[in-house]
Amino acid sequence: MEYEPVIGLEVHVQLKTKTKVFCGCSTEFGAEPNTQVCPVCLGMPGALPVLNRLVLEYAIRTGLALNCSIREFTKFDRKHYYYPDLPKNFQISQYDLPVAKDGFMEVSTGGKSRRIAIRRAHIEEDAGKLIHEGDHSLVDLNRTGQPLLEIVSEPDIFSPEEAYEYLNNLKSLIQYLGVSDCDMEKGTLRCDANISVRPKGAAGLGTKTEIKNLNSFKAVRDALAFEISRHLALLEAGEKIVQETLLWDDKNARTVPMRSKEEAKDYRYFPEPDLPPFIIGKGQIEAARASIPELPQAKKLRFIREYGLSEYDAGILVSDKNNADYSEARLKAYPGKNKKPVANWIIGPLASLAGGLGRQIWQMDIPVEDFISLIDLVENKQLISNLAGKSVLEKMSGTGKPPGQIIKEDNLAQISDPASLEKEVDGAIQDNPGVCAEIKSGKTNSIMFLVGAVMKRTKGKANPKLVQEIIKRRLS
Repeated sequence: MEYEPVIGLEVHVQLKTKTKVFCGCSTEFGAEPNTQVCPVCLGMPGALPVLNRLVLEYAIRTGLALNCSIREFTKFDRKHYYYPDLPKNFQISQYDLPVAKDGFMEVSTGGKSRRIAIRRAHIEEDAGKLIHEGDHSLVDLNRTGQPLLEIVSEPDIFSPEEAYEYLNNLKSLIQYLGVSDCDMEKGTLRCDANISVRPKGAAGLGTKTEIKNLNSFKAVRDALAFEISRHLALLEAGEKIVQETLLWDDKNARTVPMRSKEEAKDYRYFPEPDLPPFIIGKGQIEAARASIPELPQAKKLRFIREYGLSEYDAGILVSDKNNADYSEARLKAYPGKNKKPVANWIIGPLASLAGGLGRQIWQMDIPVEDFISLIDLVENKQLISNLAGKSVLEKMSGTGKPPGQIIKEDNLAQISDPASLEKEVDGAIQDNPGVCAEIKSGKTNSIMFLVGAVMKRTKGKANPKLVQEIIKRRLS
């Protein structure tokens, strides 16, 4: 029997507010353990929660960006469970009346675009953090009460790759909205994945397992792929799949059981008695809608339209808002209609250089005019070769010098004098008689070997286009 996987994702986004969701404690990351707490987030008797207005505004804005409908009447509920890092033994969340519901997000995989349905987005408070050391555990409650927005997809994802793209698109959208920094290393973006398999074409769902606390999108993709294989192996062996919660063991690339899976009834939800229901007016919704900036998909289409970029190039440039702003400043500054060289240099050499330095593209402190000047010297004036240009870019980043000064100081100007190049080509031909014989016999691809030989002889300074022309003329 042929089976298909069915995946649903629950993404917890920590909202970027200065104070917690129901009290005035700081949300700053990295403080000493248990120093950012108060009677409210510690659950002391008589302490009453007060909703942070900005949390609600961020939730509405995100819901609208995810094409959700916003409830005009919403409330909070108590979700009961016991963890050592949950001092109240319940979590203030939203159950049957979430702030946003019934949305979708566009995802493209394999050249095809599809809508992933989003069931709901609701506000809740975070729990604390357990730190395990040897045979004991420590509790840090600074994170208790941090504002979370949980975004729950429908079981509408059908491959690990689609899940990976959904998460990337969601992260990008949230960063554009400015409601979270989505830093997985700091725990401000966390994902739980639900997976089941069913006979291909069937309407129902199989027995699901949940993988908790995945700390990277790659881990989500790898864990889902493992679970799909495990489910299929059990079904083919005639065994039952147990509904349970799992953890991902990244070191051994496998899932491990954590506990049996809870149902909603296990949490004993009931309305939060210390918070009244909230009425969200149409004016508040429209104000949130007006605050939404140009989002990644719209920016991508505009980059294609205004700058003549390919869908692939535009998609890479707009995937991060800071990178998109950095890139657009350089696209605008480059003269002429053909902006492809700018995209090539940003996606290629600049991204490679930034990665080697442990930075993002937008953190590369190279003035716009210097970056454009370098591209012009390579692409249009052909003063230096592409290889030398990459070396110049690296020195621009390290020294802050403009490209013209570096080219002059390091004597990197490209050799375009025909007489000088003919001499180097003749030397390369003399050193490689076998390659020359191949070229004369019709194997024109071997010309590039001779071009490389000339580039080596000239330490990368030869004009490769002129070198090719001379080689073809000499061996015709």
